[in-house]
Amino acid sequence: MKKTTALSLAVAALVAGCTAVPHGADVRLVDVADGWARNSVNAVVFRKNSLVTHGDTQYIAFYDPQARVVLGKRKLGSDAWELKTTPYQGNALDAHNSISIMVDGAGYLHLAWDHHNSALRYARSLRPGALEMTAEMPMTGQDEASVSYPEFHRQPDGNLLFFYRDGGSGRGNLVINRYDVATQAWTRLHSNLISGEGQRNAYWQAFLDHRGTLHLSWVWRESPNVASNHDLAYARSRDGGLSWETSAGHPYALPITAASAEVAARIPQNSELINQTSMSADKEGQPYIASYWRRAGRTVPQYQVVYRRGGAWRELELDFRRAPFSLSGVGTKAIPISRPQIMVGLGGGEPTALLVFRDEERGSKVSVARIADLSAGRWTVQDLTADSAGAWEPSFDTELWRRQGELNLFLQAVQQVDGEGTANIPASKVRVLQWRPKP
Repeated sequence: MKKTTALSLAVAALVAGCTAVPHGADVRLVDVADGWARNSVNAVVFRKNSLVTHGDTQYIAFYDPQARVVLGKRKLGSDAWELKTTPYQGNALDAHNSISIMVDGAGYLHLAWDHHNSALRYARSLRPGALEMTAEMPMTGQDEASVSYPEFHRQPDGNLLFFYRDGGSGRGNLVINRYDVATQAWTRLHSNLISGEGQRNAYWQAFLDHRGTLHLSWVWRESPNVASNHDLAYARSRDGGLSWETSAGHPYALPITAASAEVAARIPQNSELINQTSMSADKEGQPYIASYWRRAGRTVPQYQVVYRRGGAWRELELDFRRAPFSLSGVGTKAIPISRPQIMVGLGGGEPTALLVFRDEERGSKVSVARIADLSAGRWTVQDLTADSAGAWEPSFDTELWRRQGELNLFLQAVQQVDGEGTANIPASKVRVLQWRPKP
């Protein structure tokens, strides 16, 4: 595929409503293909992953305009994608039903798609590096009738973890499976790692750091109404997800419940607290959690970073927003800001962080807050694109970022009608936004 200049992208954006690179930005956009854009199903923050790199090959997955699952791959550094439309289709009318992929240490591609309180849909490639997939298959065959929010994580040894919620909003449990590359088989690690006790459920975000420590944080929700989100809790595992402990190293008795969970930040209900955001860790393995909520006595929800430092939990409020909004109701919401992605640098000195987001106040562009000093609260904000990305939320190639410090974002301008509605709009271009932040 021919490389596209910033000027031609800007002209094309005026015609087609696509996303253009601002003048002078160290950003490249690579076209992939047209994708479903009537809601945000292709562009939700909790996709793990939308993009993933293994060796010198990057893979991508998305729904096409007919809601068929499309898989693709390219060599790093190339703009030419090899695409394959699979026989699989999803209920793209429900924006929860996103696609997640991962490549295991042997080079097999794993795919999970089309889940919202529904039966597991899972397949893997027929051979390493291939886009041809098996027929749908079970993993363990247990607790696979009501699956939501599937996500893969690749461990340092090349084996995989698979997280999902078993049960519905307000009454679900967190399940974790483990895939062994040598045996090509899944086994159950936990059927109920975090229990809602039939009264609530945990909406989590997870991160596997460079040391192999698995970090997990979550908000509790008391009902299907998003306004009932409250508090931010934390746990970690240093043995591949088998046993769990607090940030101070105290072991958890499993399952973790609302009574036993370590609280990283106390946040009451009706605080415009969002669920399913992101987290990261610094070179010392200290966790960082990105979210947004409205602090007591304030009217405007702001992006927040909750992080562990000096044996205590701390909070940094990025108070650059000015417009209030209310977060309540059920289904996928039309929200003026995206949920954030956070990446923390692994270099020396004071840890730095990037917080990637989209905000109507900034024209719904792809934006990033560069946090130079969390303790001192120093940050700058810049836009990486010139035009609106609609209801897009950031997901990225976690493996490429970990390995090379290059940010590859899945980018597509999409719309989202409040309460699980769909917009009557045409397909839009799926792209990869490439950016290597300068120190």
